[in-house]
Amino acid sequence: MNRQLLIGALTAITLSLPALAQYPARPVRLIVPFAPGGGTDTIARILAQKLTESWSQTVIVENRPGAGGLIGFESVLKAPADGYTLGLGTISTLAIIPLTQATPRYDPLRDYAAITLISTVPYLLVAHPSLPVRNLAEFVKLARGKAGQISYGTPGYATGIHLTAEYLSRVTGIRMIHVPYKGDAPALVDLFAGQISTAVMTTIVSSQHVRAGRIRGVAMLTSQRTKELPGVPTAIEAGYNIESQSWQGISVRAGTPTEIVRRLNTDIVRLLNNADVRTTIEAQGNNIAPGTPEEFERFIAKETGKWKQVIAAAGIRIE
Repeated sequence: MNRQLLIGALTAITLSLPALAQYPARPVRLIVPFAPGGGTDTIARILAQKLTESWSQTVIVENRPGAGGLIGFESVLKAPADGYTLGLGTISTLAIIPLTQATPRYDPLRDYAAITLISTVPYLLVAHPSLPVRNLAEFVKLARGKAGQISYGTPGYATGIHLTAEYLSRVTGIRMIHVPYKGDAPALVDLFAGQISTAVMTTIVSSQHVRAGRIRGVAMLTSQRTKELPGVPTAIEAGYNIESQSWQGISVRAGTPTEIVRRLNTDIVRLLNNADVRTTIEAQGNNIAPGTPEEFERFIAKETGKWKQVIAAAGIRIE
């Protein structure tokens, strides 16, 4: 190769990788589309601290709550596609919200580049202790005999928990009364008091109360029992193929250089596999589940397909 060709080849390589060679050269923002203090915010702050240490660049957590996560997550699209603005997405922002809008404001697969799934959290069907059921088979039998009489609480309309309850109803052929609340806490208060009969909740919210006997765990809505509540059977054990869980993962704006996407994936997955980080996040009730960008993209596509059917069947729509 002559000198001119060699110089040209080296220049091309240099120009194709400048972002990766310098990344991150300045502070990185991690957008959390919910208020401070929640489970998603806790995970974000753990990652931000560890990435700051790893990169020697500050990772700033920005909480931008509103519209069920829509406002904050959509703000990622208003930033340059350079890897300096990350979005911590959830089942709501990356699957449900766009499906419930007459005119979606973004497409999770087209407008964002997946980095990695972070963790999953099982959903659990719980009931007031006075309800005479110990498993899902007994619950379904009771609900069928009292069609439209059993009430269930959720932290809000069109949330992942609301859709999970609709999914449960669709698979089992039961009808219940939806009572939406503004969060998990008020739903729990009314469930403790017997004002509502049942609720779908994450194990993070409900496990301690099940163990204390304040509420009863009826069925894990995932394929496996959990170590937090090993005595609570799964829906599959009762003969119903139900798999539903909350989850969160990192995405960036589509068009971000592939090299930066790969770098982010490598660094975040390495942190999630660190024993101390894993222990801290799992102590919150999460199941660590990192993977490749392609695996996360397929996961989002699968979740979107499942919830699209549930939303259509239930007629759920947010204007």
